[in-house]
Amino acid sequence: MNERRHVIVTGGSSGIGKAVAARYFQKGANVTIIARRSEVLETALSEIRVSDRTAENEIVGVSADVADRAAIQNALAEAAARFGTPDILLNSAGIVRPGYFAELPIETFEEQMTVNYFGTLHAIQAVLPAMRARRSGNIVLVSSGAGLMGIYGYTAYGPTKFALRGLAEALRGELRPDGVTLTIVYPPDTDTPQLHAENLVKPAETKLITGSAKVWSADGVADKIVQGVEKGRFVVAPGWEMATLGWTHSFLRPVLDRHFDRLIAKKRTGKS
Repeated sequence: MNERRHVIVTGGSSGIGKAVAARYFQKGANVTIIARRSEVLETALSEIRVSDRTAENEIVGVSADVADRAAIQNALAEAAARFGTPDILLNSAGIVRPGYFAELPIETFEEQMTVNYFGTLHAIQAVLPAMRARRSGNIVLVSSGAGLMGIYGYTAYGPTKFALRGLAEALRGELRPDGVTLTIVYPPDTDTPQLHAENLVKPAETKLITGSAKVWSADGVADKIVQGVEKGRFVVAPGWEMATLGWTHSFLRPVLDRHFDRLIAKKRTGKS
């Protein structure tokens, strides 16, 4: 039996997932990265290995699409066969396609729910029985600020992140008696390839709403996630904006709605 911790990261070939995988590899864990694109996965593995040339632990990759239930189940079984039941499962795989509700095809809504919500659900269902049997483990779900309140332009994306919040809050109590802990993360806008791609098609009104917020580095968010997991926190909300919204969003929502409405109105009347 391998005594090193085993950390599995879905969506670990770039962005926040990659940064978290690197952190745990540097901390001595055996790490399995699961990602859809094999060429990007191999590049990420090479870059992370270079960060700790003397490491005796291992980091490996498995190519699988989290939206494919059979594929992700097989990938997780392969990882467990190599390094044992995961101590931490970080669900970071996700996509975002912003746009105006009336212009988004139904396939965009379906794709994001399939990847962001069901992709996470598939992974949790695959590892949970073994974690429960061992009576230990941590499951991390990566939501978003768009999972705390509805944001203009994210009618297809936001509900998928709300769904993760609901899953985490409902599941936490079920798992606690079995020794399995849950962490839900609400990252702010983070400097990742996905954010760059998102900004190319983001509605102008959405840019106004999100433009004043600080953009974090993937490393900065990863540090907060690792710290939160190690401290056993249920909610990790990096930065004062996410922390405030996470604690008080129900009270702040009317105020924020009025502020956003004014921004949108100015944009539409050419007064931005």
